[in-house]
Amino acid sequence: MITAPTLTISPEKVCWIILEARKFDVQDEAGDDGEDDESWSALDIRANDPTFRELKSFITSLNLDEQIDLVALTWLGRGDGTLEDFEDLRAEAARAHSRHTAAYLLSKPLLPDHLEDALQQFGCTCDDYDLERY
Repeated sequence: MITAPTLTISPEKVCWIILEARKFDVQDEAGDDGEDDESWSALDIRANDPTFRELKSFITSLNLDEQIDLVALTWLGRGDGTLEDFEDLRAEAARAHSRHTAAYLLSKPLLPDHLEDALQQFGCTCDDYDLERY
């Protein structure tokens, strides 16, 4: 059995991000006329959404190690590696880190699914947490 690496971000914080990200579609959307418009993106559309702004602010306020873990968890959950590869994913996330981490993560259409899948690999479920305190 593989011993899960230690996370610097609490699973409870990740679960709050999952919950909030599920409140809006992070997928690219079509313009109001129903035609695809490449200039429209989830980030453009959601910039004035209070939930989006709160989530972006929350991710930005995380310390560096927590942001790196969040990116590595996203990659783990989308299948870029296994739990055994987590330290490598984390090292790559550290190398790629920038001040745009929140925007990067929130541009991922399946962010909540990826994070949830990653937490499951760590043996965590969001049912275990009271997320009202965030």
